Amino acid sequence: MNFDALFQQQTALPTIPKVVQEVIDSFNDDNVSIDDIARKLAADQVLSAKILRLANSSYYHSSRSIGTVDDAVLMLGFMTVRTLVISSGLTGGFKAMPGVDLKQFWRYSMHTAVISKCLAKKIGGNSDFAFTVGLMHAIGQLVMHAAMPEQTLQIDKIAGLLDARRLDVERTSFGYDFSDVGAELARRWRFPDNFASVIKGFPQPLASATFEPMAGVIHLAVWRARAEENKYSKEEMEATIPTEVLAKAGISVDYMLNEMPPISELAAGLEDLVS
Repeated sequence: MNFDALFQQQTALPTIPKVVQEVIDSFNDDNVSIDDIARKLAADQVLSAKILRLANSSYYHSSRSIGTVDDAVLMLGFMTVRTLVISSGLTGGFKAMPGVDLKQFWRYSMHTAVISKCLAKKIGGNSDFAFTVGLMHAIGQLVMHAAMPEQTLQIDKIAGLLDARRLDVERTSFGYDFSDVGAELARRWRFPDNFASVIKGFPQPLASATFEPMAGVIHLAVWRARAEENKYSKEEMEATIPTEVLAKAGISVDYMLNEMPPISELAAGLEDLVS
């Protein structure tokens, strides 16, 4: 199926709740009112429950019980709430599909998100941006599975969703890969341009004329989350670690292999978001 036809398949594109689209649009609006967003969130019971559950989770170590969306927005901060709302909208937008273990897919994506956030902080980048893009980086795989299930199931047999060869196999078979699809989806959902460019650039961050640090961060986080999911041994991690990208991003191999907090710690309390 060609690239344009993919996006004409109604089944392929998840519906995004109105409030989530409004939160995405807030990226492009410098005058956004936090009160306005909080009011809209409070009207959405599912999102309200998720935000309150997260605000009261061990991840945020709040000293008191958070009872309202307004309190949660105050405590968590607008950037975090926006990230959470978008995360919830993305994960809720796709229902069961053949050939995809959605629970594993979102766990891996969430791990990529929290590692991206950690690495972005390490290099002084925007950690909320890194988290959201990390969570979204592989969403093109879901679009492809929904739009052309038979063709993607054939690809699954050669290289599964978490196989490092996946992008190459897709590109050989279709002429595009899931990073292209994810970037186009980000554009259609009206995310700022840099979301699309980082999603498109993360597979080969050293290939572009100017190095985009965030594409490098996502590339590294993808490697680490995939290593976790595929249970790499210490030797396998040392043999596959993207040393050139690390060097360009200014992160040491030692930090990536030994000093970064464990993924379980980075992701603690966030599992509710993808369940």
